Amino acid sequence: MKSLLIRLTLGVSEQDITPDEASFVEEWLRKKYLTKKDNHYKFNSKYRAGTLGLLQKESAYLHVIGENVRDLLIEDLGTAREGDLIIAQRLLGKRGTPSAKIAEIVGREESYSIAYIINKNGHKSLVDLKTEFPIGAELTPEALQKHKLGDLFKINNQENSVLEFLGNIKDPLVDEKIVLAQFNKHDEFDEDVLEIAKSFPPVDAKKYPKRKDLRDLDFSTIDPVTAKDYDDAIYWDDEVSKLYVAIADVSEYVKPFGALDNEAIYRSFSIYLPHRSIPMLPRQLSETLCSLQPHVDRLAYVFEMQLDLAKLEVVESSVYEAVIHSKRRFNYEEIDAYFKGELKAQNSDEERIFDSLTKLRVVTDKLKIKRLQVGYDFHSTEIEMKIDENSNIVSTTESEETPSHALIEDCMLLANKEAAKQYDRGIFRIHEPPSQNKLQTLYQELAGIGMQIEIKSTTKETITSIQEQAKRMGLESEVDTLIIQSQMQARYAPLNSGHFGLGFEQYTHFTSPIRRYSDLIVHRLLKAINAGDTEEGSYVLRNIEALSMTISEKEREASKIETEFKARKYARWANENIGNEFKARITATEVEVKAEIRDEIIGARVIIESHEDIVLFEDVIIKIATVDIARAKITATVVGKVDV
Repeated sequence: MKSLLIRLTLGVSEQDITPDEASFVEEWLRKKYLTKKDNHYKFNSKYRAGTLGLLQKESAYLHVIGENVRDLLIEDLGTAREGDLIIAQRLLGKRGTPSAKIAEIVGREESYSIAYIINKNGHKSLVDLKTEFPIGAELTPEALQKHKLGDLFKINNQENSVLEFLGNIKDPLVDEKIVLAQFNKHDEFDEDVLEIAKSFPPVDAKKYPKRKDLRDLDFSTIDPVTAKDYDDAIYWDDEVSKLYVAIADVSEYVKPFGALDNEAIYRSFSIYLPHRSIPMLPRQLSETLCSLQPHVDRLAYVFEMQLDLAKLEVVESSVYEAVIHSKRRFNYEEIDAYFKGELKAQNSDEERIFDSLTKLRVVTDKLKIKRLQVGYDFHSTEIEMKIDENSNIVSTTESEETPSHALIEDCMLLANKEAAKQYDRGIFRIHEPPSQNKLQTLYQELAGIGMQIEIKSTTKETITSIQEQAKRMGLESEVDTLIIQSQMQARYAPLNSGHFGLGFEQYTHFTSPIRRYSDLIVHRLLKAINAGDTEEGSYVLRNIEALSMTISEKEREASKIETEFKARKYARWANENIGNEFKARITATEVEVKAEIRDEIIGARVIIESHEDIVLFEDVIIKIATVDIARAKITATVVGKVDV
């Protein structure tokens, strides 16, 4: 429902309204909430759609969605409650705060939630998993009696109905079901989608005479050891200083409209959990036909970039459809081992590739140095978690950027930058500068831990100075995390406004169409531009404003799923360690005191209940006190300080 409201706010073509949405659109058109012109629907200027915010007495603010406008004051709430999706009529000509009245409650912002059975006042009761408040949906008394305490259910908040029994809260295997169900995500694909994915024949280069034949070039892929979807392959021609970045040509297989494209739009991103992925595309495509596997012909969309090594700039580039034949699939560890002199080439292909990568590394190292003169180098810690077959934590490790990661990153950044230069309207990856208020809050917080904050002539110089101090204090990752939190969130947008974090004037996502729908749209747009097909280009861009916003929301959903899954694993681990003591570092002192465990297990976040004289980023000894498995909440007390 929220997606439909966003599209109607920005304007949506009749052909992009699904059969399920059509009845709402027809009804709202009849009620004059909408206007229709040239088969495009849009909200009447008198109406706004949004989410009802926190209720205060008899009023609340409507957070308007799809438009960058002020919130609207709603004074007569009727039966509306926080989190409801509302169509509101603006009250024009009224002085003071912009206001509106509720025209219709059309659903809930969170379409799905999780409920479970608890003992309440001596009786079984079905309540929301995170709040333990009653929910709109109910089980019959007979069903309540049949189910156990802790049994979990997926709830449809739009219809107030129980959709699915998920399992019991005591079972660690249910955590994955919980995090996926609350956003209505699923691994399985419908049969009609799978039929399309299975219908494509193996790649036969003879059937693509118009594509450039690059099969003789020494392309290779470099990915995590566990990766199965290889989006990108690279080849560096050192003799002419030319970089080829070959990307899986998903757009050859996933055409607009149809079941396959609709499912890809709905998912928008692949989701990566510690033990497995939930792909955006069926595995027949994501892990096989589209994946740039070694020793087989694959269709690719290739950026060929001529570099000026003196200026460290791309001086000429072209993007085109090609057929490639990757010579080798490497993982990051192998390439790092080669760079250290710990791995030798096993055949002539590897000899040529290793020699090429050695020369390319010199170039990408220089590119990174130049890039960081205007962009930022953040060192926030990413935790890699290993879980067993019972879905319990085995170990956690900090991931590190190594030379192989850096090499691939700068190759991909070049291709993404070049893609963004090809159009003025499309999909851009933008990152706006932080507000001065957020920067001042950051500076005050850092001053509280003894940092000397000197405001330089530019934000870049000020933050770089802070990072240098943090490095000397051994707080590089922690301070970088605070800096990142002070910034705006990167998002997708139809018009360019630059990327603050990277320091790029133009940027987009071109290099991962197997796992990001945004990149697939960019490929379609570039192909239309190259073909001079203005009709196709207009078609690709028909709902680009709404699509950019929707994809940004889907990205946040995927991130929440990945983060919450880990939080649930940490909570179960902590539940087995109540009363035990661990080293931790204080990560927040405002509102709530929080810490992050940095011991045999790293990354578990805990709320500190009992404390005295706690300083931000101080290393302490904590004792785990309580664990709420349902909310994935760990509380602890500080029992000592770590001797430096």
